[in-house]
Amino acid sequence: MTAVEQKSAGAWRGVDLGTRTVSYDERDAILYALAVGAKATDLDLVMEDRLRVLPTFALTLAQWAPDELGQRGAFDMKTALHGSQELKVLAPLPRSGEVTLEASVGEVWDKGAAAVFEVKVECEYFVATWSLFAPGAGGFGGERGPSKPPAPEGEANVTAQLETAFNVAALYRLTGDRHHIHIDPAAAAGIGQPRPIMHGLCTLAASTLPLAKELGVHPADLTELQGRFAAPVFPGDTAELKAWGDASGLSFELVREGKSAISGGYAVFAK
Repeated sequence: MTAVEQKSAGAWRGVDLGTRTVSYDERDAILYALAVGAKATDLDLVMEDRLRVLPTFALTLAQWAPDELGQRGAFDMKTALHGSQELKVLAPLPRSGEVTLEASVGEVWDKGAAAVFEVKVECEYFVATWSLFAPGAGGFGGERGPSKPPAPEGEANVTAQLETAFNVAALYRLTGDRHHIHIDPAAAAGIGQPRPIMHGLCTLAASTLPLAKELGVHPADLTELQGRFAAPVFPGDTAELKAWGDASGLSFELVREGKSAISGGYAVFAK
């Protein structure tokens, strides 16, 4: 019997995943900024003397929580997919220090052939929620949960290009997620991909930089972010960002080769 069979997916709802104190310094925050597309000229993102920490750096600090749920046997870590991500910023992250994070399982939705687990991580600086799609864990009689939001209507009023470096995944994995599919061609082939793919969280975070530039705001002023991972992006790709709204509430989509890579995107920047 697998761990999923031993315990119904629905029984994980509300489970405490523990508390962890994570430390980091300016070097970690700068490496992260470079990994998601900051340039050497973005001095307040890459120079310690005037550093502003990108809010999405929080997601690297909290990555242990969804991993913890998988390690406890809630789902098969080899087949589970990161479906979507949410981030709400409560206060700016300091340049360095320690952050105490509390994690728990939120809702567990029954999609029939699969379950969707929500993992919530909270601290004084942010609330982050992972949605993890687990094939084979559904059918436990739970609620299906919300359907995906409808696509925005009309022409986008904001457009931008997301240009990714060929070494972006190699850099980003040094921030904590070292899964082989992001660096090893053989591992990528094992999931049906022609070459290593970008991390979904890297793609989502990287999208906020050209959006912020187009809106005339600073990427470190991000206060809310969400997006669904619809298809992979590959290191070296250039993808198109289409957005509707303004800095106070911006719906967006990332399109690669005519297909959505990130759907249901939403971002808010403080003015």
